[in-house]
Parts: sequence; C-alpha cells; structure tokens
Amino acid sequence: MTPLRLVAVGAIFLCTTIGWMILGGTIDARTGESDGRLRSEVEALWGSEHRQLAPTVTVERSTTRRITTNNVVNGATVSATSEQTASSVQAGDLDGSDVDVRLDLEHRKKGLLWWPTYTVDFKGHYRFALPEPGAVGVDVTALDEAINIVLPMSAHGAVYDGFFIKLDGHDVKTTTTRDNTFIVTVPRGRRTGIDVDVAYHSRGLGTWVYSLAGGGTAQLRNFALTLASSAANVDFPIGTLSPSTRTTSDSGAVLQWRFASLVTGQDIGVELPARLNPGPVAARISYFAPVSLLFFLTVMVIVGVINQRSLHPMNHFFLAAAFFAFHLLFAYLVDVVDLAVAFAVSSVVSLGLVTSYLRIVQGAKAAFLQAGTAQLIFLVGFSLAFFHEGQTGLTIAIGSVVTLFVLMQLTARVRWTEVFGGVDVDMGPIGGAPVGVPGLTGVAVATSPTDNHAD
Repeated sequence: MTPLRLVAVGAIFLCTTIGWMILGGTIDARTGESDGRLRSEVEALWGSEHRQLAPTVTVERSTTRRITTNNVVNGATVSATSEQTASSVQAGDLDGSDVDVRLDLEHRKKGLLWWPTYTVDFKGHYRFALPEPGAVGVDVTALDEAINIVLPMSAHGAVYDGFFIKLDGHDVKTTTTRDNTFIVTVPRGRRTGIDVDVAYHSRGLGTWVYSLAGGGTAQLRNFALTLASSAANVDFPIGTLSPSTRTTSDSGAVLQWRFASLVTGQDIGVELPARLNPGPVAARISYFAPVSLLFFLTVMVIVGVINQRSLHPMNHFFLAAAFFAFHLLFAYLVDVVDLAVAFAVSSVVSLGLVTSYLRIVQGAKAAFLQAGTAQLIFLVGFSLAFFHEGQTGLTIAIGSVVTLFVLMQLTARVRWTEVFGGVDVDMGPIGGAPVGVPGLTGVAVATSPTDNHAD
C-alpha cells in the first residue's frame, strides 16, 4: 500500500460520500412532499386530530316588566303604564364530569410515511347547576327562560356516527353551525339543574385532546375521565396533564384523570405511537453511510497491510459501489414493501456483491471471514441501530470504540515507515516482539548495539 494508493482510496470515499448526500437529500425531498401533500389526503379520508371540549350551558331569560310612570299634565298628575322587555344570559355551573373514551390505533401507510390513525368512541355525562329561576310578580308580567346547550367539535370534516345529545336522559334535537358546533335549545321549566349526555363514534389522526380550559383557566369539580387505548405506549403532548393512574397490559393502556376540585390552564391529551417511517429512516441511514464505509475501508486497508495482500484502488471502488447499492436499493424498496423486508433484501444484495467479488479477487477466506464480517458490522449493524430511536448514537459509539481497540492491537507492531516505503531510524524490536510485519520482505534486523539506541 503506497501513499498514492491511499490518496486514490480517499478520492473514492469522497465521491461516494457526495453520492450519499445527494441520495439522502432526494429521500428528504420525497418525504417532505409526501408529508405536506398526503397529510391533507389522510385527513380528508380518515379525519383530523380531535380536540374535544366539554359542553357549556346557559340560561337565556326574557323578562317583561310593567313600568308605571307619573307625569304632570296641566297641573294634574297622570299615571301611565307600559311594558318593557329585557333579555339576559346566565351561565350554568359544571358540577360534575364523567367521561369515557376508547381509542383504537390503526397505522395506515401513504407514500414513505406511516400515519397513526385511530377510531374514537366518546361518552360523556355532565351535571350542570342552573341559576335560580325567575318568578312572575307584581312588576313582572311575563317570564320566558330557555336552556342553551353548546357542544363545540373541533375535528373539522370528521364523521360522527351514532351521535346524540340527551337532556335528563331524553333525546333532544340539535342544530349545527358552520364552525362545527352543535346547539340544543329547550324550555327551562322549573329545573334547577340538568344532566347532559353526549356520545359519538368518529375517526382521527395522531393526537386526541380533551380541552379543559379552552385557551384560558378552568375550575372543575368532581371531574373523572377514563381513557382506554389499544396502544400501551401512548405519550402525552407538551402542556397536558399527566394521568392520576395508568395501567398497561398486552391489550393496551387504561388512563384515568380524577379531580375533586381543580383549577388549571392545561388540557388532557394523548399522542398515539407512530410506526417507524421508512422515508426518514432511509434518509438518516444514507447520511450516516460515509462513517460505515470509512470504517470498512480502514479495516480492509489494514488487513491488507498485515497480510501483505493490499487491494488496488479499483477494488476499493467496486466495494464502495456495493455499499452504495445497499442504500440505493433500500431507498426505493421501502416504497413498495415493508421496511424490514426492504432492509433484509438490500443487506443480502450488498453482502452478495462484496463477498462474491472478493472471493474471486482474494479467495473465500478473505471474502467471507474478513470483508463479510466487516460489512455485517459496519453496514448492516450500524444501519440497524437507526431502527431503535434514542440508542443509535450509543450503539455506533460502542461499535467504533471496539473497532478502534481491535485495529490498534492488530497494528501495534507494524512498522508504518516500512509499509509506506520510508526509512525507519529505530530498527530495533518493539516490546521484545519480532520486527515488522510477519512475512514482509525487506525488513532490516539490527546487527550492532548502535542500531538499538534510544531517540
């Protein structure tokens, strides 16, 4: 191995790195376009993120009063009677909430991305205390009170199956507005409180939120929300309340939020787990590929020096091309087959290219035991680390340190000046071991005491 050949190998490495950067950018562009274009399609087909608010109850009161006025006309007092009607709106107090939610996760793939879609079964029971009712008296000639129940639904374009609102256990007719809000208006009668039941079945995407504050601060009493999810490893969006209790099993998770009295500006929400997305994984593996190739080429160069069977730069060119073939094939296979299948096929193809080629160049032992093992570690092993988010850096760091240790031990007695055609001043043995590389021709042996002097 000469310095000129090392420069040629470095040039091959640099050109392959540029190819990987272009490939990674292409994957990023395809994934970004898919994310922006396909998200709206998924939401149109399946539904968007749900943000459910509790219903609000108000009492609208129309009061007609008899008004008597005294006017002086030609020195005499004349009384006049008239009627005036005034309207007012008072809010009911939410005294209790008992909510049950069931989320069933189903991942759907479009393009290079998996989407965490879900079905939601919602049931809510609410108890409201109403303001004191008005009364007809001497001055009040007429009194009309109506209860307005408003239920906002923020998942625009969603389909609500089996939807109903019940008032004191009885179905009531609802009207809807353009902003996806359901409204119920009924006569009050002599009610001092009402029970409101809400239920529906719908579909959403990614995150489900129960809004307590609606952007402000809420004061709740006797609140209970139970959420059952088919996915056990749910997460919680930033700024949401953690559950009071959490129970997980093979069939999913059950989360409960229970508060006797609570003042908060936060909401309750869960984020359903997303599957490993092929596009981002393929892009990250492509961007990191130069590190894998650098370790592989280093091992091949050093093994060639030790065995005195160094590869020609053209051999290294074909090895780098076989590495690149893995990422190129993987980047486009994930479009049509499962991520694990694409990875396995790409790994087998790349390993087959390298080992079948080196078997002819250097023999079966070098091809399978040396190159094949190195490729399994640095290409397949390092790439597999990207399937475990959060552990990628540690896995690669440990592999790099172990590789460095092995290479340092293998080359500790190598006379690099002899390998690269230089002149070594100190020709004495290192640590009592034989000089130079075993079998390396042209190794000088010290013949006089002056040859073993210390620098």
